[in-house]
Formats: sequence, C-alpha cells, structure tokens
Amino acid sequence: MAEAVLGIIGGSGLYDIEGLTGTHWRRVASPYGETSDEFLFGGLAGRDVVFCPRHGRGHRIPPSDVNFRANIDALKRVGCTEIISLSAVGSLSESLAPGTFVLVDQFIDRTFARERSFFGTGMVAHVSMAHPVCARLGDALEVAARAEGIPVARGGTYVVMEGPQFSSLAEAELYRSWGAAVVGMTNMPEGKLAREAEMCYATVAMVTDYDCWHPGHDSVTVDAVIGVLLANAAKARGLIARLVPALVPPETQCPKGCHAALDHAMITAPGARDPELLARLDAVAGRVLKD
Repeated sequence: MAEAVLGIIGGSGLYDIEGLTGTHWRRVASPYGETSDEFLFGGLAGRDVVFCPRHGRGHRIPPSDVNFRANIDALKRVGCTEIISLSAVGSLSESLAPGTFVLVDQFIDRTFARERSFFGTGMVAHVSMAHPVCARLGDALEVAARAEGIPVARGGTYVVMEGPQFSSLAEAELYRSWGAAVVGMTNMPEGKLAREAEMCYATVAMVTDYDCWHPGHDSVTVDAVIGVLLANAAKARGLIARLVPALVPPETQCPKGCHAALDHAMITAPGARDPELLARLDAVAGRVLKD
C-alpha cells in the first residue's frame, strides 16, 4: 500500500488546522469541478495531512452547494486513504449536551438536491453502505477524545437533512422517534462518495445545541450557539493533534474492508462502459478499472 495520507474535512467553525508543519494552500483540480477551496497541505507527527474546509474559508458555501464529488475526488488524487470528517450538529437527545462529540456509526440520508455518486449511465456500480463508518478510525477517535478530556459518545445515527433551513418541530420529533442521535446537513453524500472512492471515513459530530424539540430551545441565543461552535472547533484541533500520532495506517488494506469497497461493485459490462465517464473515474476507481 502507498504511503497513507490523512484527509481532514472541516465543517462550520473549522476552516484551518493549527499545528501542521511545512504548510501551504494549493488548489487541486478535479474532473468534477472546483473544490470548496484550496486544500491546506502539511505534516503532523511525521504524517502527511491534507485539510479541506468544507464550506470554504469564510464559510461561503451553503450545504446544498458544496461540491462533495470534487472534494472527495481531489482528496483521493493527492493520496488520501483516510478521512476524518468534522461537523457541527444539533442534538436529538437530552443525554447529548452541547459540547459533546458524537462518533456516529450510522446515517439516515434525507438529502435530495445533491450529486450523490461518481458512477452513472455508462458505468454503474453499487457499493454497500451497511456500515458507513470505519470502525478502525472510530476506535482511534474514541481513545484520542477521552485522552483529550472531550465529552464523547460512541455510536449513534446522524440524520442528514437538505437545509439550509433548520428542522421544523414535527421533523425533529420524527427524527427522535427514529432513535436518531444528531441532525446536520453535510455528511451525505460525503460519506457515500468516500465509500465509492475506497477511503476509510469517520465522522466527529460536534453538538452545538439541542434542536428545536428541546423545552429550553427558545431561550438559546445565537451568541450562545456561536460560543459553543468556537469552543468545539478548539477541542477539534486538540483532538486531531492527539489522534494523528496514534493513528497507525494499515500496512496493506484496511481490515474493515474500506479500501476494497469496489471489489464486487461494478455492474456494467466492459464493452458497454462509457470512455468519458471512465476517464473521470481514474482516481476514484482506478484500482479496479485498470484490471
């Protein structure tokens, strides 16, 4: 396996990563269009790290307009084999207070206005999303968060809504009835695309507030939410600094199967494949298409 590069995607409030050495910002070209911003390249504890600000520096891009395909494709092109996704979310449970980091293990995708696959007419593929989060990354994140003293919950379902508006009360109660832990707007189709690109993927869902279902919701001010958001961003930087030295990449493929997600996914017969689409898939699916 080639030298593993760690990709980090930062959400609301997290637009750079402190502590990296030898840093520079650089735009990475993708056949799927422009990425959210330039990527920040650097090193940490002897590991190459690439950071992508999901909404762009200055938070220019709303959730539905994020070019998720370009971001994931470009991260794959620069050698990333693992992605840590940092995202601000609302809590759907009394036990998950603002400031808690939830290491989710499942998603419910309620988005509808986004390009959600690298594949399509001329090259059809179906990957399994039964277990969308890499448990190996989840284990490492849990250890790092507890060592850093961050309130952390392991496991839970993240409902991904389209936005940009927040939930209605009826929607929030529906998500709670499903047993979901948090709600946000950005981790799908990001996680699906990372799976198609055969990259390990894990989400750190950083709770900023209780969603509108909570009895105390109306007394929460914007300033208070922003305060939690900024505090979470600071804790996330500490988490990454703690995680990277301890995160040992696998010597070959990920034992959880992330790096082999396309092994049995291709459906289209070789003679029916679209050459133009295949050319765009060179980074995402080159491992299997070259065989």
